[in-house]
Amino acid sequence: MTPDYSLLNRQLAALLDTRDWLTNSAQTCAFIMQQVPDLNWVGFYLQRQPELLSLGPFQGKPACHPIPFAKGVCGAAARTRSTQRVDDVHAVADHIACDADSSAELVVPVVVADRLWGVLDLDSPRQGRFTHEDQAGIEALVATFIEHTKLA
Repeated sequence: MTPDYSLLNRQLAALLDTRDWLTNSAQTCAFIMQQVPDLNWVGFYLQRQPELLSLGPFQGKPACHPIPFAKGVCGAAARTRSTQRVDDVHAVADHIACDADSSAELVVPVVVADRLWGVLDLDSPRQGRFTHEDQAGIEALVATFIEHTKLA
């Protein structure tokens, strides 16, 4: 069952009552992990150095760090600045397997003033977990995060 992303978006907007990026990114991860079913990891990777993503706030098992733009689904999202939705991560040649239980992945770039701030990464143990509706819904949640957070 697809979550009511319109409702989730309003709830996230109400939750983000500070402009602080660290607080808001932690709250966003916890909120998505609690409200979106069949996830085993939700987190931000931040661009702090050229062509490299560093682990930020997350929910789930310990994660891979750092991730080069040249590798994996997160790297592809950062490199292309476009959402990556993968039904079977095991079919991706350069997939970075942080958690062997992960089977599907959705990664949304966080772009502010034409600058890549980072990516939001969602993993699921269920192959084919993410639909077009999930992608649009999570992209809307990322837009709400950006709108309510000082990222520049």
